Amino acid sequence: MSMQQQYQAYKNNSVTTASPGELTLMLYNGCLKFIKQAVRDIEAGSHEQKNINIQKAQKIIQELMVTLDQKADISKDILPIYDYINRRLMEANMNSDKEILGEVVGLVEEFRDTWKEVIKLNRQKQYGQGAQA
Repeated sequence: MSMQQQYQAYKNNSVTTASPGELTLMLYNGCLKFIKQAVRDIEAGSHEQKNINIQKAQKIIQELMVTLDQKADISKDILPIYDYINRRLMEANMNSDKEILGEVVGLVEEFRDTWKEVIKLNRQKQYGQGAQA
């Protein structure tokens, strides 16, 4: 098995064995990866790749919107922010605007970092003080 195949098997295993919380964290990290790549694409003048990467980030945000637990009180606060992020991604895509992408990175990083802390606190509650996210 080649290194690439081993890595792909590891990635697939990571996704299939991840908790719902860890999957959400992976989505935030993936979204950030695609937005940051879109910034590099704009700088390189690669408008087609920029479009592809921003659309991938949008699909992740849309997935987060669809899977949001509407019964949770905080959902009414989170959903408008996800919607805002999605609209800003569209605007950044249409205008090849790195500043908007920078703004969106900040918002997604806040969600990611908060989510990471929630996972850590849940693990500590479940397994004791030594657990890390």
